[in-house]
Amino acid sequence: MKKACSLLLTLVLVLALLCSCGKTEAVTTVRLNEVTHSVFYAPQYVAMKQGFFKEEGLNIELTNGGGADKVMTAVLTDQSDIGLAGPEACIYVLNQGKENYPVVFAQLTKRDGSFLVGRSKDGFSWDDLKGKTVIGGRAGGVPEMTLEYVMRQNNVIPGKDATVDTTVQFNMMAGAFTGGNGDFVTLFEPTATEIELAGKGYVLASIGQESGEIPYTAYFASQTYIADHKDVIQKFTNAVAKGQKWVQEHSAEEIATAIADQFPDTDIKVLTSVAQRYKDIDAWNATPVMKQEALERLETVMETAGQLQHEQWVDFNRLVDNTYAEKAAK
Repeated sequence: MKKACSLLLTLVLVLALLCSCGKTEAVTTVRLNEVTHSVFYAPQYVAMKQGFFKEEGLNIELTNGGGADKVMTAVLTDQSDIGLAGPEACIYVLNQGKENYPVVFAQLTKRDGSFLVGRSKDGFSWDDLKGKTVIGGRAGGVPEMTLEYVMRQNNVIPGKDATVDTTVQFNMMAGAFTGGNGDFVTLFEPTATEIELAGKGYVLASIGQESGEIPYTAYFASQTYIADHKDVIQKFTNAVAKGQKWVQEHSAEEIATAIADQFPDTDIKVLTSVAQRYKDIDAWNATPVMKQEALERLETVMETAGQLQHEQWVDFNRLVDNTYAEKAAK
């Protein structure tokens, strides 16, 4: 009798194992287009490496847009599902009167992640920019507008005291600088540190520390995509929130190790240094929730740069849907 019961139990366990082996969890592929590939987006790469997206049943297909305008174009033409870029791109589209304008549903970084790089490291002051040329990126992009905002805060008036070159494409700025163009350039990491280590420039200041908190980089999608994929948006935001929490609780060295696969050509010591630099300036959001006052500071930056009229400031609740982020933060 005992042998029969044992045999029956074994059969039940085998059948259960076979059933579980035959059962597969549905996985949804999300086409994510990021504005550039940078350690600045470490919480996102951590979420990928630590399996947070996978835990939510998502497979991330990551592409580099090479500029916020290109990311927005990809989202608007359905080449990408979700965009990661400055929310200024969404403000521009909303003000164009498009019905299916993209909505921001999660924020990743909370201040400018670029650094001012110059050709000399001796006793830098913002007055050193006077009479010089700064390669600042695309006109109307958050990096360029924040640079101008910081320059004005330090009594250096763009176009009067110094020239801001906006003719160089975002992903070509480092090459232009090392090739001899401009006196200064703003660069993201790890590029800024790599140029410094190569002896071709020196990191002089953090634009983000100077500018204060703004919703520098955020996730957005078309209203149609969000309406048709609410569960995907929630799962995506959950994974991002886990990544943000992880980087808050781990050291720069642990962050560097976690994201090393994303930067195979960058030494782990450089990644550690860069991660620490971003931790030091408090670059990453603790949760994906966007604050209204932060968006209004961004609009102030845009207005100061002459890219937005005050009457074009947007209704926060039209541009931002914090529902998913608030749920993920809990």
